[in-house]
Amino acid sequence: MANDKDNYGNGGEDGRTAVVTRKKRKTKRPDLYRVLLLNDDYTPMEFVVHVLMRFFQQSQESAMQIMMHVHNHGVGECGVYTYEVAETKVTQVMDFSRKNQHPLQCVMEKK
Repeated sequence: MANDKDNYGNGGEDGRTAVVTRKKRKTKRPDLYRVLLLNDDYTPMEFVVHVLMRFFQQSQESAMQIMMHVHNHGVGECGVYTYEVAETKVTQVMDFSRKNQHPLQCVMEKK
């Protein structure tokens, strides 16, 4: 076997060194999704406020404002998240609502 140092690490027989360049990949920001609550005539306002505070970390005042927006306009935004986080929040709210026997609907839509 020939002298490995000549072929590996010393630039070969002619003494030149090869430079490997890598293209910088531009990372794309993940798509964002709005998590929305839909109004219904049966879910108590207090329950909606509780949901907003528990699952979306809203303050009492902010939760009241969002709840009133849902009540007056039929739909209200709880937050904007990546797909996986939005999907988890929707599932948590829907499961919690069913467990407490409320028909509250929570959905997500691409922003």
